[in-house]
Amino acid sequence: MRPWGRNRAPIALQLVALLVVSLIAAQVVTFAVVVLMPPPPRAVYRLEEVVQALKGGSLTPRFGRPLEREVQAAPPAEPADPPIPHEHGRRQLANLLGVRETDLRLALHMDFPSRLHRNLGIGGPALIRHQSLADGPAGGPPPPGARREDLFTASGSGPHGPPLAVHEMGPPLFGDFQAAVRQTDGQWLVVRPQPESFPNAWQRRVLLWLAGCLMVVAPLGYLFARRITAPLGQFAQAAETLGRDPSGPLMALSGPAEIGAAARAFNDMQVRLKRFIDDRTAMVGAISHDLRTPLARIRFKLEGAPGPVKAAVLADVAQMEAMITSVLAFIRDASAARPRERLDLLSLLECLVDDAGDQDLAVLEDSIPVTVQADALGLQRLFGNLLDNAVKYGVRGRVRVFQDDGHALVEIADDGPGLEAGELERVFQPFYRAEAARTLDGGGVGLGLAVARSIAVAHGGDVVLMSSGAGLVARVRLPLSAG
Repeated sequence: MRPWGRNRAPIALQLVALLVVSLIAAQVVTFAVVVLMPPPPRAVYRLEEVVQALKGGSLTPRFGRPLEREVQAAPPAEPADPPIPHEHGRRQLANLLGVRETDLRLALHMDFPSRLHRNLGIGGPALIRHQSLADGPAGGPPPPGARREDLFTASGSGPHGPPLAVHEMGPPLFGDFQAAVRQTDGQWLVVRPQPESFPNAWQRRVLLWLAGCLMVVAPLGYLFARRITAPLGQFAQAAETLGRDPSGPLMALSGPAEIGAAARAFNDMQVRLKRFIDDRTAMVGAISHDLRTPLARIRFKLEGAPGPVKAAVLADVAQMEAMITSVLAFIRDASAARPRERLDLLSLLECLVDDAGDQDLAVLEDSIPVTVQADALGLQRLFGNLLDNAVKYGVRGRVRVFQDDGHALVEIADDGPGLEAGELERVFQPFYRAEAARTLDGGGVGLGLAVARSIAVAHGGDVVLMSSGAGLVARVRLPLSAG
């Protein structure tokens, strides 16, 4: 028995390694997407831009999404407990528009809490402090001595230049908002940023993270899966080979430790099975061979027997010798390991039909060339037995070769009486002869179909009998050659 080629880690350990590697790869992608890449720019809107939009001006801000304008009957709802940036922004917006605060609504949807505004120095007291430096009390001019660098600046310079002071752009609004002013007819003119398209900046980042994880983890998972499951396919192929030829070579697999243990057990089973078959075959062959000696003695003892008794006993002895000869030939063919080669099944059957002699007894009908990997002598005996049965018990044999579902199919039909449904399988038992065969007394011993099925199974196929309206059909299925 071949030793197990390479010792590998157990499947459980390899799966744990796959999970760990996948987790590390996903974290690396997460770090690259979240930490190394700059954050998406935040939408910033100047109050002057909102004022221009409410007065019918431009809807294109400098740092935010385009604005949209509509007239509606009711104003947008404001928060019940507005934060300081909300109150201050509404007051400043009313001053810039020159309207009363009661005629103005401002609904802020900030993308971070007001406490974070205060911690970052944006909004709250800081916003009020910087705004007072910019506009002075009640929106007047800046106080004397106020320095430009003390004025409130936008967060980041953006793509268009350095930070801008409040007196140039006004206090900013962050994130989504709705600003509305009451019209003379009682309607409300509402300005808001246009909805973000899909995908927005953060959604694109999430999709990029998912795609990166998939591109990194999927190849690793595929390689690990192939590494683990590839030996299973080889194991299945070895089992299929064992079913066709128990004398075939032992399997040698590489893979996880569990597959190695299964391979060793499989090889041990194949060795024991082959030894069992060889022992039983040798025993039957020895018994059959030894039976020839008492039969020879019986022939000598019958020399002085009366004529009728002598003739009857010698007929029985001749039949026993024929059976022994058939058994020995069957054992010799079964135990002999002959090489298999690619051969044209149609050419082999044409030769068998020609050897039958009388074209009226054996004919080859509509057929196509098919190639199989087989033992030529074994197939000659297989189809020769079936064709002999068709001619002997069915008057005439018709042969057809074709393909179906990756297999070569050979049908040998006859015009005989056929068989009952209960005997279609029993006739494959060794030494069993149907009533029609015993009545015709064609000289057989009941091994022809057993030998045919044994040869077909050894080649990975099978032989079945089917009744038809005109007689019996023997169908042989063999795998096509891989090449």
